[in-house]
Amino acid sequence: MNPSRTGERETGAHPALPPKAHDGLHAGMTLAVAGKGGVGKTTFAALLVRALLECGVAPVLAVDADPNSNLGQLLGLEAQLTVGALRERTFSGPQAERERPAGWDARSWVEYRMQEAVAEGQGMDLLVMGRPEGPGCYCYANSLLREYLQSVAAGYQCVVVDNEAGLEHLSRRLCRTVDVLFVLDDGSRRARQAAGRILELAREVDVLPRRAICVTNGARPLPAAAGSGEEAVGDVVGGASAALSPVVLASIPYDETLVVGDAEGQTVFALAGDSPALKAVRRLVDAYLSTEEHAHGGISSVEPVS
Repeated sequence: MNPSRTGERETGAHPALPPKAHDGLHAGMTLAVAGKGGVGKTTFAALLVRALLECGVAPVLAVDADPNSNLGQLLGLEAQLTVGALRERTFSGPQAERERPAGWDARSWVEYRMQEAVAEGQGMDLLVMGRPEGPGCYCYANSLLREYLQSVAAGYQCVVVDNEAGLEHLSRRLCRTVDVLFVLDDGSRRARQAAGRILELAREVDVLPRRAICVTNGARPLPAAAGSGEEAVGDVVGGASAALSPVVLASIPYDETLVVGDAEGQTVFALAGDSPALKAVRRLVDAYLSTEEHAHGGISSVEPVS
């Protein structure tokens, strides 16, 4: 349910679970998920939305900023209009003239049509950015969209952004501020190197989150001789951590139920409450999003919840 359409909101999708107070959250807080392709960003973002709802944080706006849009499938929501399609129809060529009625300026028309782009759910909404923009300059269009996103985000307790690998939407300032940046890897050297580059890119484009959390997703127990793996992560992200302090190291355990659920086309809400991955994400929400005391801590680690 879009907060700009009504003042009545669902308070959560899972009333059987008692809500918790999250003093560290503020209206419109933005949590961004990034990482190399194939490391599970979309699944993590969907689990993050569920964990927030179960902890009584609602409403949540889920933003699918990956051109290969899959977040809605995991949340059980389907967008009828993407931001990219709206931008093309409003600003690109003869079609734009046909789409926008006489007497409507571009700003008013974008605000009106953006209401249609928000897919409504229980305690959560979905906004799909869609494919990258076509040829030509879209500076004005992006400016209007950025202003609208900033305005509508204020009506949500939390905004979760599932980014494409290159942080394109962050670099174009469609998300002007990021409170927490989750950078995912799958434990491989290349994925961790990509994580380090993403942290550097965030610094270069002035996306400086209050907290950056490097998450090894789908982590399996390592042989004793291999060590914890945290040293390797530290080597990769160490150069960026000074600019994005604090950088927190965390891990989400491999969860077979996620694999089975994905194969069966299930949403994350079909997962059992004792799902190892869900419990670990819930712990991240509790440990790093709910209290201000963690906002100024140093590098630390979060063990998977058993």
